[in-house]
Amino acid sequence: MKRTELTNLLLNGEGSTVEFMRDDVQNDDLVKNLAAFLNRAGGIVLLGVEDDGNVSGVTRDRLEEWVCESCRTKIEPPVVPILSWVRNAEPGRDVLAVRVTHGPNRPYGLINDGSRTYYTRVGNHSWEASREELERMFQPSERLQYGQKPVPGATFDALNYERLSNYILLLGLIKWDELAKENRHGWETLLRNLQFMTESAGECVATVNGLLLFGNRPCEYLPQSGIRAICYPGVEPGYTTCADEYLQGPMVPVTSSPNGVVLDPGLADQARRFVCRNAQNRLDRWDYVEESEYPPIVLSEALENALVHRDYSIAGASVMLVLYADHLEIQSPGRLPSTMTVDRMKAGLRYARNQTLYNVMRDFHPADVRKRGVKNRIIPGMRDHNGTEPDLIEEERRFTVRLWKTRKDA
Repeated sequence: MKRTELTNLLLNGEGSTVEFMRDDVQNDDLVKNLAAFLNRAGGIVLLGVEDDGNVSGVTRDRLEEWVCESCRTKIEPPVVPILSWVRNAEPGRDVLAVRVTHGPNRPYGLINDGSRTYYTRVGNHSWEASREELERMFQPSERLQYGQKPVPGATFDALNYERLSNYILLLGLIKWDELAKENRHGWETLLRNLQFMTESAGECVATVNGLLLFGNRPCEYLPQSGIRAICYPGVEPGYTTCADEYLQGPMVPVTSSPNGVVLDPGLADQARRFVCRNAQNRLDRWDYVEESEYPPIVLSEALENALVHRDYSIAGASVMLVLYADHLEIQSPGRLPSTMTVDRMKAGLRYARNQTLYNVMRDFHPADVRKRGVKNRIIPGMRDHNGTEPDLIEEERRFTVRLWKTRKDA
């Protein structure tokens, strides 16, 4: 580490990726912070620095060996940190920088007396992870898929037969005469194979994915599954609203064919109609909007992306659709998946947090799969429509797509 980098870190103080520590700390304290960094975006522990940023220097013998041994024996799975010295950071005082990157095998736990404790980083503190945070850590490593979890009490009757049969017929997976609703055992077997249902406590119940896609009333079991839709009369949030609705229902529509007319809207279709009503566009039918302030193909893509790629393990937050006088925002709960960044998204990289949801919704648009996504549809769609660039905003707990009605400099 260069002296200039250390100086900048000391000036900025501790934060979500930086921790100051004396070198006489216990190895549990060191490992707790490193594990928290590994479970988030990575970070640096500066050994030989006081909490106030003053350099006290290191005095521990064989410090590098002690750090590496702590990371090998006290972190599960073990890691090898990146070590770098800043000699004479202050006259006669050295600092050791211990750096870890975003961990590819999350979650990382602190081992103590045979038990594991998992930590996450919030601001300048490392906290023990909650159950929901721990579940989100497991998801990127594919050791736990939240969408495949069973939903207790959600039996076959909790699923919408019309939408299920429409989807299965569109794919040609089964013949019409085999789709009788009364053939419950046959349906349960098929849906287990498709991972829309699973066995739990001796009962066949819907998975989270099955309920999100085909549930009669998904919000009864998964309150976070809907869309909060708000329309403000001005360009900022306020007490006065033109409309405030909570949109509910399954994600899957009922269509006449894979590329046909929507006969019964899915959740994204409901949200698009909310925009059409409140943006004063003229709606001719479910799948066509004339003289739209926002291009339907872009709006549909952004809404479906928010529903498909959001983090459903965050129980207290729904997708937000917020309409203003000059723009709209679609806010998706949760950070971007571990390998995704805004720049990579713009470059065309795709990553499905929930592959099942992505695959099913893609089945309704089989002809244009290669022309979908932020790079291929949302960005060029807005440029062609009105010359604007969509804003893609990654925050700590949500991702926002902002579409502009007109050019900002117009």
